[in-house]
Amino acid sequence: MKKFVLIIAFGTLLFSNDIIIKKSGCSVDKTVQNLKQILRKKGLGIFAIINHQANAKMVGMKLEKSKMLIFGNPKMGTALMQQDITTGLDLPLRILVYKENDGTVKMAYRDGTWLSTKHVLNAPKKVKKMNRALDKITEKAGQCLRD
Repeated sequence: MKKFVLIIAFGTLLFSNDIIIKKSGCSVDKTVQNLKQILRKKGLGIFAIINHQANAKMVGMKLEKSKMLIFGNPKMGTALMQQDITTGLDLPLRILVYKENDGTVKMAYRDGTWLSTKHVLNAPKKVKKMNRALDKITEKAGQCLRD
């Protein structure tokens, strides 16, 4: 029985997905615009926006619209990196906004708990705060009446 429980637990860990995907009611560009406004209003820094579709086009390849926002809060990020400098490999935070082949626009980001499982951190309150913030930000950014 113990082996069975262990196998189930290990299998769940292997197939667990730390990526959260949400639908947006807006176009990719409008979702990105909404995210930028929300992030700035919250006092977060936007460090870069990467246009994956444009990069694919530069090398003669096709890709549906896809943009990634790289953003963060240097105060929180620094506090996490002071605990484990390798956290810097996964910071700043990112939200990928992309269009599926069927026209659906989605936003994807990592669950903040992932940081705690991959790095030596003792920051459950910060991670919980980060998760709540990402949930609210993406929820609001995906709301559009018209695009």
